Amino acid sequence: MRAAVVGYALVLLFALLVPALGIYPVFMMKLLCLAMFACAFNLLLGFGGLLSFGHAAFFGASAYMTGWLVTAHGWGTLPAILAGTLVGAVLGAGVGAIAIRRQGIYFAMITLALAQLVYFVCLEAPFTGGENGLQGVPRGELGGLVPLKSDVAMYYLVLAAFVGVYVLIRRIVHSPFGQVLKAIRENEARATSLGYDIDRYKLVAFVLSATLAGFAGSLKALVLSFVTLSDVGQGNSGEVILMTLVGGTGTFLGPVVGASVVVTLQEYLSDHVGGWVTVIIGAVFVACVLAFRRGIVGEFIARRRG
Repeated sequence: MRAAVVGYALVLLFALLVPALGIYPVFMMKLLCLAMFACAFNLLLGFGGLLSFGHAAFFGASAYMTGWLVTAHGWGTLPAILAGTLVGAVLGAGVGAIAIRRQGIYFAMITLALAQLVYFVCLEAPFTGGENGLQGVPRGELGGLVPLKSDVAMYYLVLAAFVGVYVLIRRIVHSPFGQVLKAIRENEARATSLGYDIDRYKLVAFVLSATLAGFAGSLKALVLSFVTLSDVGQGNSGEVILMTLVGGTGTFLGPVVGASVVVTLQEYLSDHVGGWVTVIIGAVFVACVLAFRRGIVGEFIARRRG
């Protein structure tokens, strides 16, 4: 326990010192946003046992809503983020209400089909900019006092948001609701026999995951000042699955580590190897599956206990 506290303290200290260490803040903000996305997805997959192939729908739809509100309607930063997050929650409730009626691959395929529907809407809707997306999304100000145009100010906002999401997910998992969710993951029939309404628990977990994914998407729209179809596309859904599996499903730090590996490889290899970065990331994924079947963090925890 003490080692874990020390580890978290060191990671937090490093995160606080990132601007002073000369690390590019925009890169770190992008990493934190995608780490939040992966943590939200892991809440559904790692602790609920539900594999969604369409989580980018919530991430991207929220990003579009936030970007559209601040560019076309001049909304403030916080209201736009809240509105984008709300879109993720509402969309998650609609998709979840349909998808949780099925299990396994059928559940996954329903989420994929509905996510493709959201992608088509984002492609054709006039306010999304179509294939060009939304460009020049302003960051605005925080509470009318702190201008977020500064990368350092925006970084600390994203860092605070990430810490809040991470702590919230830990609290959810350790709550009675989280324990029931894990029981459903382990043995759905047994959870049903104990009197739990498993569909209700699944739906709540799905909505929570979609809401947090939408929150991450809203922040990313402001961080990068643009939103494109790639945010809502199937490739993004595949990447968040990759991040979660590489880091380790069912662990708290796993998605963060997985996101760090994937985003770092994309950022620093794309300039040198071009399109081959996808092949390299695929090879890393295969290597992790063969060497770390529980993911990087999951394997570390298993060996430490063993």
